[in-house]
Amino acid sequence: MLLRRKNAHRDSRVWADLFQGHAALGRRRIDPLIVGITVALSLGGLIMVFSASGVVAEMKYSDSTHYLQRQIIWMVLGFIVLFVGSQIDYQQWKDWVPWIVMGCVAGLLLVLAVGMQINGARRWLTVGFFSIQPTEMAKLASVLYLAAFLSNPNRRVTDWRRGFLPPVVVIGGLCFLIVVEPDLGSIVVIGLVFVCMMYLAGARLRHLACLGLPMILGFLALIVFSPERWERMTTFLNPFQDREGAGYQLVQSLLALENGGIFGVGLGQGKQKLLYLPEGHTDFVLALVGEELGLMGTLGLLGLFVILVFKGFRVAALAPDMFGRFLALGITLLLTLQAMINAGVVSGMLPTKGLTLPLVSYGGSSLLTTMLAIGILLSIARQGRASP
Repeated sequence: MLLRRKNAHRDSRVWADLFQGHAALGRRRIDPLIVGITVALSLGGLIMVFSASGVVAEMKYSDSTHYLQRQIIWMVLGFIVLFVGSQIDYQQWKDWVPWIVMGCVAGLLLVLAVGMQINGARRWLTVGFFSIQPTEMAKLASVLYLAAFLSNPNRRVTDWRRGFLPPVVVIGGLCFLIVVEPDLGSIVVIGLVFVCMMYLAGARLRHLACLGLPMILGFLALIVFSPERWERMTTFLNPFQDREGAGYQLVQSLLALENGGIFGVGLGQGKQKLLYLPEGHTDFVLALVGEELGLMGTLGLLGLFVILVFKGFRVAALAPDMFGRFLALGITLLLTLQAMINAGVVSGMLPTKGLTLPLVSYGGSSLLTTMLAIGILLSIARQGRASP
């Protein structure tokens, strides 16, 4: 009887310790800084989307709040997706990777078959009153697949046949379907994420070099044999040479940044959104941030991205296993590279690409996918070895 009481007392202490551990885990389920930055960027983006799109929406739809209303809907759905993603054990995503990849392949094929064509590209599927872009989910699917593959102890990335070629084939297949749309900007992002993750996983430099050479040649071929892309590349070197033609968008972006100066002309007072700057509420929203909020406002917005990136790498460093580490690393790289490329395009440092600024630009597919990625990042942080 005494032994039973001792065992019962010991068992109760074990259950108490487990309960306390679960309670401690629950107290740090949501990282407040990551959530705070996400809220700040998305709300700031909502304001800038309304400021940038009001005139265009009034002309096209006789309603200056048309794009604002849609972005609000996407943002609400996005935060629901973020919350759900943060509550799902991130390990579950490893089991879902094959279905996610196959779903992305099906979506990309469907786009090529019946997708809506805009400006010569088929990237959107119309669903009711909204359009979705499967390429955005394909970016996250690439990260999920790479994280699952690289965390498999039986897969050694130093082995060319078993550890290096399989991800090349899978990611290459997704990229091929995206190229056909065409969407060169997304290919650049996925390719850079792939190279970074493979390198950090320990892939041999000679293997990456063997892959890099055909990638560069293929990239150059896509530019040289496409008059539109070749014009963009040559115009990027001197946009003012054809300021009324191919260089028009970049010139207007640079003028917006110049007009803004240090402190900006004031929120809602920008002039470039008055039908001067195309895609001002999507790919070039950062240019209007620079005009209306100035250099200080632009640096403040980009500073939030820097903090978010730091937190992402911190979550990766504290992840409890290799899958969580690679997944957090890939998500952080995805957000970082897309934001850097967008800022580079807007400032004239990179050729024009059709890439949105995460959480800030108008676009439901980009916003939902980014919110889901951040939700997964929060899930990894929730189970980290220490509070990040």
